[in-house]
Amino acid sequence: MNLGKLGQVITGKEIFDLIHDDLERVEKEISLETVASVEVVTQIGQYLQESGGKRLRPSLLLLASKLIGPEGRASDSAIHLGAVVEIIHAATLVHDDVIDDARTRRGRPSANAQWGNHTSVLAGDWLYMEAFQVALRERNFHVLDLLIGLTQMMVEGELLQLERIGRLEVTEADCMELVDRKTACLFSVCAKLGAIVSGADSQTEERLGDYAWNLGMAFQLVDDLLDFTSRETVLGKPVGNDLREGKVTLPLVYALEQASVVERRRVETILRDRNYDRVPFPQILAMVERYQGIARVKERAQAFTEKARGIIGEFPDSPYQRALYSVTELVTERDH
Repeated sequence: MNLGKLGQVITGKEIFDLIHDDLERVEKEISLETVASVEVVTQIGQYLQESGGKRLRPSLLLLASKLIGPEGRASDSAIHLGAVVEIIHAATLVHDDVIDDARTRRGRPSANAQWGNHTSVLAGDWLYMEAFQVALRERNFHVLDLLIGLTQMMVEGELLQLERIGRLEVTEADCMELVDRKTACLFSVCAKLGAIVSGADSQTEERLGDYAWNLGMAFQLVDDLLDFTSRETVLGKPVGNDLREGKVTLPLVYALEQASVVERRRVETILRDRNYDRVPFPQILAMVERYQGIARVKERAQAFTEKARGIIGEFPDSPYQRALYSVTELVTERDH
């Protein structure tokens, strides 16, 4: 009997209980690998690690590895690569915050607010290179090929986003491309790496990659929704932050398709001012809700979630199959 196909889910605690000990090993690996000969880099690495985060990316890698591999402790390769994907993720956050001039991250001052842009950019570069240094020890060209392609995709995503900053004429296709490049591609690579370290064949690797890609698309779309609907205490950063930074995300794109000239001008004012002094955020939220921007993005996220569930539901029943099935519920229903 395949519980995944029947839609049975397990709780977030049950999911993380399956990989708790292995995640602790990943944390220790991150601590060891982010010690640099220059003290400030070590400080930034420790600061980022202490700020927490869901560790969803290494968790995906570990669950995929255990889905395919033998029961018991995750392999050393899975632990090393779990650290690699989390270090890469940390590096992208450091660079993102510099580009966006963000002042907070996960409820604390961002690295650039603490150490300045110049130091943060270089620390982010160091973290990228350290991640590749760890990955190189696996002596696996396929792993390196995936990670290099991933990094290029993510950097290209940042460049595309920069080109579109402050622009009102952003399309649905533009938004989906950024969601793919900035989030979904990393989720996909995490699952693929988990499959690789457990000796999966190429077809299984691709299926797990497709599952995680759909999960990543849903995850980012929910993130875009939460920027409108959540609270600062939950998000760890101000609500409405994307628009304040000049980013027009999918909920707003859908609303702008029906917005009046006056309403479009209000959005243009915020894009110009980079604040809500002249146009309060509640006005924008009301417009997005009025034109079904929130509801339509929820539908899109749900469609990606269902696709992910369909793919993972085809795998044989096991605690790890049920965990990967249930992760889709956590992603779609989360409030932060």
